[in-house]
Amino acid sequence: MIELLSDPQIWIAFFTLTALELVLGIDNIIFISILVDKLPKERQEFTRRLGLFLAMFMRIGLLLTLSWIVGMTQPLFSVVGQDFSGRDLVLLAGGLFLLWKSVGEIHETFEGAEGGAASATVKNTFQGIVLQIMLIDLVFSLDSIITAVGMVDEIAVMIAAVIVSVGMMMFFAGPIGRFVSEHPTIKMLALSFLVVVAVVLIAEGFGHHVPKGYIYSAMAFSVVVEMLNIRLRKRSTRAELEATRYEPNS
Repeated sequence: MIELLSDPQIWIAFFTLTALELVLGIDNIIFISILVDKLPKERQEFTRRLGLFLAMFMRIGLLLTLSWIVGMTQPLFSVVGQDFSGRDLVLLAGGLFLLWKSVGEIHETFEGAEGGAASATVKNTFQGIVLQIMLIDLVFSLDSIITAVGMVDEIAVMIAAVIVSVGMMMFFAGPIGRFVSEHPTIKMLALSFLVVVAVVLIAEGFGHHVPKGYIYSAMAFSVVVEMLNIRLRKRSTRAELEATRYEPNS
């Protein structure tokens, strides 16, 4: 253990893997934030933390079954010349689930509270939301853990990086969730981002690798533009209020 702590290569691997886990966890945070927004305010923070705790334990559990993880990358069967492994099947199922969920959320947002009221009592229970979080956590965890296995040899470093990254995600998840909830345009951007992530997962399941850096860069650019729009709208609203306040009575 002392040898590990005194090895600079171990520390470099730890910080690199922690940063990677944080980046790969962005879509997870967005998905959890949109789901828990359907719960009463007093239950949202607890559910958000529970979802991230589940993500942490799921990733650690996957790390402790490395031989199974490595085996999931081996082809199971072939269809029309296309090989499919266990990982591919999980990514396909997860991508389809995320696509269905994201498109459903967008549809519900456009229909409004009246259109979604009929199904809300069934879908938006605490247990149902936790189950959905667990399902999508499995997909996101599998992909990030396979990446971690390819980067680092020491399982202790992997587990430490997962714990630290989830702790940081918990710190940022609350503010991110509240911001997304308070700004409908940001929520729509987040849902659109999840649709793109779902399509990428499906493409990965069919063996077509799409660098996520392109997706995150495009999303970051869209968020920056929307932040400028929000600021401009606030400034315009203040200007209108000031003009109304000092407008002489006719």
